[in-house]
Amino acid sequence: MVNYRYLGNSGLKVTEITYGNWLTHGSQVENHTAKACVQAALDVGITSFDTADVYANTKAETVLGEALKGQRRQSLEIFTKVYWPTGPGGANDSGLSRKHIMESIHGSLERLQTDYVDLYQAHRYDHDTPLEETMQAFADIVRQGKALYIGVSEWTADQIRAGHALAQDLGFQLISNQPQYSALWRVIEEEVVPTSKELGLSQIVWSPVAQGVLTGKYKPGAPAPAGSRATDEKGGARMISRFLGNDELLARVQRLQPIADELGLSMAQLAVAWVLQNDNVAAALIGASRPEQVAENVKASGVVIPPELLTQIDDALGDSVVRDPAETAKNSPASR
Repeated sequence: MVNYRYLGNSGLKVTEITYGNWLTHGSQVENHTAKACVQAALDVGITSFDTADVYANTKAETVLGEALKGQRRQSLEIFTKVYWPTGPGGANDSGLSRKHIMESIHGSLERLQTDYVDLYQAHRYDHDTPLEETMQAFADIVRQGKALYIGVSEWTADQIRAGHALAQDLGFQLISNQPQYSALWRVIEEEVVPTSKELGLSQIVWSPVAQGVLTGKYKPGAPAPAGSRATDEKGGARMISRFLGNDELLARVQRLQPIADELGLSMAQLAVAWVLQNDNVAAALIGASRPEQVAENVKASGVVIPPELLTQIDDALGDSVVRDPAETAKNSPASR
């Protein structure tokens, strides 16, 4: 079963393995398979579920809502997000304006078949909308009971600090950030994590297995396995491309196999367990295209990697690790 951790400086507990449906529900997998994956997550004790309105242009929220129908709502933690374009892509169909936030929360609640979400997240920073307007809209949503808590995703340390200050002035708090984080992608460690610890935010990290690269299935000099993320033209191939084509990196990943063997873990389980060693990480997001993948990944919960093996992981990956904190700012468009 899965352990729980507190989310930020709040009383909300979330499962440290959280089920996310980016790139799967409404896109890569059929709806009946998606529902089976959600049931598999529930069966192993996962109660936290993460989605976003933009995933499959709102279809992912709909599929998740259907999959969770009939479950006791109070026993679930449901997260969604707002920012990226939805619908036909009109002038106000994206961003963090009051108009888009208010319309988006209503749409998300309808698709998820719930009266509220536990966590509502700014999916990126909006450079075109005054931060005061964005945070006021979030404050109103909290007061209306449509979201219990507010978080952000891929915000820089300075953006988190500014948002946190406004939230305090408005009577609520930011409790989480959702960044990319893995043994290969550590750009949050220098600035975002220390700022988050200071202000009382936790990380809910996506891509802990580096889009599948840390499973070890991508071999140097070999074609991508059939049916893998790298062959998915619906979005997966684009996301994983930053890691592929680098045979030195892929060779270094293979050096992690003996470490996984020593711990009695698969490579994927080792990757998920690695991000959970960071005490500022509240949850690692996992996706699944088959129910059995959920049962396998959840075995990373509660694993303690000894310091000497963490050092071996660092040595194995060497300078293939991306650490530049400037990479976070590149994730938010300069203009919507």
